[in-house]
Amino acid sequence: AYAAFQKQHPEKMKITAGADPDPDRRAALQANYGVPAGSCFATGEELLAQPRLADVMIIATQDRQHVAQALAALDKGYHLVLEKPISPLLDECLALQKKAHEANRVVVVCHVLRYTKFYGTLYELLRGGAIGRIESLDAVENVAYWHYAHSYVRGNWRRAEESSPMILAKCCHDTDLLLWLTGRDCLSLSSYGSLEFFKRENAPEGCADRCIDGCKYSGSCPYSATKNLGKYKDHLFREYAVEKEGYTDTVEALKKGRYGRCVFQCDNDVVDHQTVNLLFEDGITATLTMCAFSNFERETHIMGTMGEIRAYMKDDLVEVYNFRSGDREIYHVGHPDALHGGADTVLVEDFIASALGDKPPATSIEKSIQSHILCIAAERSRIEKRTIDLKEWI
Repeated sequence: AYAAFQKQHPEKMKITAGADPDPDRRAALQANYGVPAGSCFATGEELLAQPRLADVMIIATQDRQHVAQALAALDKGYHLVLEKPISPLLDECLALQKKAHEANRVVVVCHVLRYTKFYGTLYELLRGGAIGRIESLDAVENVAYWHYAHSYVRGNWRRAEESSPMILAKCCHDTDLLLWLTGRDCLSLSSYGSLEFFKRENAPEGCADRCIDGCKYSGSCPYSATKNLGKYKDHLFREYAVEKEGYTDTVEALKKGRYGRCVFQCDNDVVDHQTVNLLFEDGITATLTMCAFSNFERETHIMGTMGEIRAYMKDDLVEVYNFRSGDREIYHVGHPDALHGGADTVLVEDFIASALGDKPPATSIEKSIQSHILCIAAERSRIEKRTIDLKEWI
């Protein structure tokens, strides 16, 4: 997502080194970006053991590797682009914030939705007073039933202890957006949710352990790995189930790998639906709902004293209703047909300008960590079944 910026703007960025445990990916780094073989490493730790090799480091490893690698990179003097989530541990998030200030380096967390034209339109409408004073927001993260089954039942983010709680892994984007759109800090929150459906006791009678093993439900089960293969075979399935798992082809991956398992026979433990209730400064209230049982893309409803906004990311549609005039305005936002609507490119360009000292970053490390604090507190609230006052909790 980010390396491609070099091909678009070679005058602005040059990749000088990289690390990946997959030798094919290291070979691709050499072939596609001209990185010398001696500058391609098998682990991030090997790369970090070298003298500083560039101005900037992009860290896109698994969730629980991020902070240790980021702290080491800051000690070397790198500015950082850091994949989200930063960490499921509050003390690690705060340690990164402290180190970023001590090192006087720019650290941008990949809250890429801030950089989309879609959410940029919402931000500008709100700041322009299109609906008066914000009173309440409802945000829905429609994870998509097939995406949830792939990544959060069968895949890398299926167990909180190995990655992050679901609300953090998927929704730190959304808490970041709530903070950004309201322009207010959150004071308290409560949360409810559970893993209810993707469990062994819900397996249909006589279903196979693997979807490819002649399961009698393969034609009717919406979560079948074979039935849904077309939805992600070129992106999710091919990348994760075949290449990263080391299988020769899709059939072998379905027969032997974790991505071919029945969704009711896995070792997953993250929730399949969760709701967070939030109270912000100035009495603004909000809800955030994350649900596996949906089709795709986010929806946002913002209610103000002089109007309301309904926004549907899937359709690039923003609808503004004006209470004063009774008029309804429709914005067909439109964005490039690319990952995250082309926002990855915008993020890298903004980050480079920030690292060069030309401008402050679009989002600070402090704001990114605030979004993580909300998710970590929401998970604590869900488990402990209580409302959390954030000023007392941190």
